[in-house]
Amino acid sequence: MNRSQASNGALQSVLDRLAREEPRALERLFRLLAIPSVSTDPAYHQSCLDAAECCAGLLRDTGFEARVVPTRGKPMVVGHWRGAPPAKPRRRVLFYGHYDVQPPEPFEEWIAPPFDPRFVDDPHHGTVIVARGASDDKGQMMTFIEAARAWRDEHGTLPLDVSVLIEGEEESGSPSLGPFLAAHGAELKSDLALVCDTAQWDADTPAITAFLRGLAFSEITVSGPSRDLHSGVYGGPALNPLRVLADILAALHDGEGRVAIPGFYDDIRAPSPAELAGWRTLGFDDASFLGSVGLSKPAGEKGFGVLEQLWSRPTAEINGIVGGYGGPGTKTVIPAQATAKLSFRLVPGQDPRKILSCFHRFVADLLPADAKVSYAHEAGSQAVGFDTGAPPFLAAARALEAEWGKAPAIVGCGASIPIVESFRSRLGMDSLLIGFALDDDRIHAPNEKYNLRSFTKGARSWARILAELGAIDDVVRT
Repeated sequence: MNRSQASNGALQSVLDRLAREEPRALERLFRLLAIPSVSTDPAYHQSCLDAAECCAGLLRDTGFEARVVPTRGKPMVVGHWRGAPPAKPRRRVLFYGHYDVQPPEPFEEWIAPPFDPRFVDDPHHGTVIVARGASDDKGQMMTFIEAARAWRDEHGTLPLDVSVLIEGEEESGSPSLGPFLAAHGAELKSDLALVCDTAQWDADTPAITAFLRGLAFSEITVSGPSRDLHSGVYGGPALNPLRVLADILAALHDGEGRVAIPGFYDDIRAPSPAELAGWRTLGFDDASFLGSVGLSKPAGEKGFGVLEQLWSRPTAEINGIVGGYGGPGTKTVIPAQATAKLSFRLVPGQDPRKILSCFHRFVADLLPADAKVSYAHEAGSQAVGFDTGAPPFLAAARALEAEWGKAPAIVGCGASIPIVESFRSRLGMDSLLIGFALDDDRIHAPNEKYNLRSFTKGARSWARILAELGAIDDVVRT
């Protein structure tokens, strides 16, 4: 397909087919949403297997050669478009999604059973689909599959070669993904990865995520006495691990909100003046962002706006503390140990291994006599940024502007998507991060929803993006 075809009747007929076939597309989505594929709970293991088979079937129905690949955990689904051989080599993309979902509890807060998908009238968004996984990530994933189906049904082929990887452990840390990529990297390696697990800027503005913060985890345990102690018999002379841990956690930040770990900021790369100027044009409302979760003032580093804090500054967050007695009533005890879970969000230039090493030295310098420390569950991924001037990025931006009537917002993401860093480090390919979720989709919470409009325009957007990406070959390779 050449560039002129990307904007002529070939594409329009695909868009028309998407409109005609949307009722059947929604039926397919609802079948997938009805499967309770919770990856973190062993009770749902068979449902995860069922979801993998369902995804493979959807891909086969779309013309892909698809199979379910066992792992030590939940299976992967791999598919390849094997249409008629093209006249010349074409660009190949790898689409990534996940079929697993978060646990649905608390059930009593749902307006309907979480795996009984249904349409609901929303006062702000019109018709929405309510179900666990509607937005994260089954609904998003299906926008791409339906776009590919429409191209196949209308023209018998796709504008470029497409492979698909759908995993079943994204919501539980992806423990099988690294070994799987190591074993199947040659099969999956493509020119570009497409990831539909992000959000729009707002309900009327598409977005392309150009950078992601990295992540480092640590679980720290401080130990002292050989057993729990009576706080009257031993209180005073005995070391209290909870107090030691509290002192360590309190020392993580200085009075300006900066992380006080020596070396923490040594290697960071600041955003360019052009990037900062672009963020200011987005019209981000700090007060509204914080007000939506019951807060009023930024609590991070002083001297930086909320977007800068989210997208370009590293953080140290305390995720949980456990120690001593937390049950009803009182128990006057000095605990033998205390544990905290921490996460460090990282920016370009920071190495998660170095950050964890700096944290260990920081803790060692604060430990008093008789206190011992151990670490567990440490892992991390680097921050990732993308070339916004690269041909695939510009092609996707053209496609989104054609569908939405406005240029996409080029945004960052304060969260991390480890698969994106793995695609770069293990397979040597960059990613396009394009999603159609909204911030109020309540992912991971009761009454998760996905706007019907997001589904409709998401599928149309992917149809256009496939056309534009396919047209790059004619420009670059002739």
